[in-house]
Amino acid sequence: GRRAGGGRAAGSGESERRAAIVGLAADLFAERGYRATTVREIADAAGMLSGSLYHHFDSKESIIDELLSSYLDDLHREYEAIVERGGTAVDLIDGLVRAAFSSVARHRAAVTVFQNERVHLIQLPRFAYLTAAEQSTQRLWMKVLRDGIAAGQLRADLDPKITYRLLRDSVWVSVRWYSPGGRLSPDQLADHFLRMLLDGIRPHGPATGAGNPPPTIP
Repeated sequence: GRRAGGGRAAGSGESERRAAIVGLAADLFAERGYRATTVREIADAAGMLSGSLYHHFDSKESIIDELLSSYLDDLHREYEAIVERGGTAVDLIDGLVRAAFSSVARHRAAVTVFQNERVHLIQLPRFAYLTAAEQSTQRLWMKVLRDGIAAGQLRADLDPKITYRLLRDSVWVSVRWYSPGGRLSPDQLADHFLRMLLDGIRPHGPATGAGNPPPTIP
């Protein structure tokens, strides 16, 4: 994890105000884009003057930093807790998928901003942790998949990297169409996804495809 924030002291009331500002800014960043959104627009949305906003955050960059680092820290804590509890590969995948969909629902704007702004932000030293977080998440998922294949709990012909990328992208793209508070809860959406997924990656009898190694992925 990584400490979020923009260099301002925070008591409990201040923390609540900062969180409110970040939430309002997140919606603006998601709707208009980070670079197109001004500090003045964020201040207007928060019902304060631009100068007052600088009392809470020293820059617009600090706001998006707190937004993204809080989202990623929250998701990674959940992932690590699931893996630490242990279980079969299917148990772990079930937990990780549910955590991922739940996170998309809770951090909808942050996920959208991450997807839209990632290419720009990872070029800035301050946001090097975005790439590190992606790599850490990939390592965690890949270990679950590789261990599951080795234990015979997942199909032997699965390519872990392709499987991870398809899982990640399927969950991530849901932010574009999934509406929290709609017909399905995040857990019900995960149920539907897992039903389709697990029938495709569980071993099907003795023919697990062990004799057909997967293609090498760069």
